[in-house]
Amino acid sequence: MKKEEELKVRISPEDKERIRSKMEEAGILNMSAYVRKMALDGICVKLDLADVRQLIVLLQRCSTNLNQYAKRANETGSIYVADIEDLRSRLEEIWELSRQSLAHLANIR
Repeated sequence: MKKEEELKVRISPEDKERIRSKMEEAGILNMSAYVRKMALDGICVKLDLADVRQLIVLLQRCSTNLNQYAKRANETGSIYVADIEDLRSRLEEIWELSRQSLAHLANIR
């Protein structure tokens, strides 16, 4: 969307510093974007996606392991108990991280 209109607002140096401080807390680098977001929505949310990234890494590892186990099973005609237990353990870790992440997201207000 093209921004054609301009809105000028006069503020004190103290207010500008408070805005800059809150902007930094939200992880936003552009003051215009921050002020526009706050004026339109009244809230800026900074999400910490470290848990989601960790969850993706775990899922990728499980997927890789599962492919290796399937290849081995096709080659040998058998499935190893240790492989299944390893996969079960990794999946439990993924579920636990998922529960923690969802609980954390549910507490964001």
